[in-house]
Amino acid sequence: MPKVSSVTVPYAAYLRVYEPLAAFPEPERGHWARYARRPHRPTYQDELRRSLADLLPTPPVPVPVHESGDAFVIEADGVVCVCPWRTRLRGWQALPQVAAELSQPVLDAVLPPVLRREAAQDYERWLARNPDARPWIRTATWQVPINWFVLVEDGEREYEKGSGAREGSAPLLRYRTPMVQARRRVARGLRALKDAIEEGPLIDGLLDVGRWLEEFHPRSFVELDYGGLVHALRADELEDDHSAADVAEGIDALRRGDGGAAAEAYGRLVERWRAVRDLRSAN
Repeated sequence: MPKVSSVTVPYAAYLRVYEPLAAFPEPERGHWARYARRPHRPTYQDELRRSLADLLPTPPVPVPVHESGDAFVIEADGVVCVCPWRTRLRGWQALPQVAAELSQPVLDAVLPPVLRREAAQDYERWLARNPDARPWIRTATWQVPINWFVLVEDGEREYEKGSGAREGSAPLLRYRTPMVQARRRVARGLRALKDAIEEGPLIDGLLDVGRWLEEFHPRSFVELDYGGLVHALRADELEDDHSAADVAEGIDALRRGDGGAAAEAYGRLVERWRAVRDLRSAN
């Protein structure tokens, strides 16, 4: 088994959907209603620690044996909304991405082939019984996908510098928007992109995230959270980060037929995320 220090912990950003309690059938609705009343609930850091802890035993546990009963909870417009972790489902879905990002020797050392095969077989059997399953959380390592920024706008940006003096005081950068706004922005963005470039990875990604959003209750909320990426950027870079505004400006420029302005906005995005790409390469 590799030493813990030899395993690189990826910086990750998150796209979350918080659904109102009414979206859940009983008895799950009752569970989340009771859960939301708890005075203390785990944070995304607790979720990350638990998932990493599964990699420490010998042999490691690539996917939790049981599904998580935890969730993130917010109250918006007087409505309690929850975002279930669904750690087991997300673990299954993340395995192909892990395999694609690690070299074969490292992958086999961290997650031996027999464990990967067993996890894939378990997922196939589970999916046959739960064909409509979908996660409430999407994760991206070392980046925030450009198509995620299409869902939000700069006025929804929340930034807290954090003091770093104690746990829980790390910087925070996130956006939160009503589902109806996120869907509307996806539709407008797709129209502008298809008129300008017809096809490409940005359109494919936006189509994919748009289909995912359609799976949820219309009174849900969508949250884009930089998560651990706040530790990959300097304080001044975080404070000056208005990537959602740059994406909106670029799409608006395409809508006007101004390719130069669109390229300029895209250039700002590329330059801003250069430091994160360089950090990933160093690891």
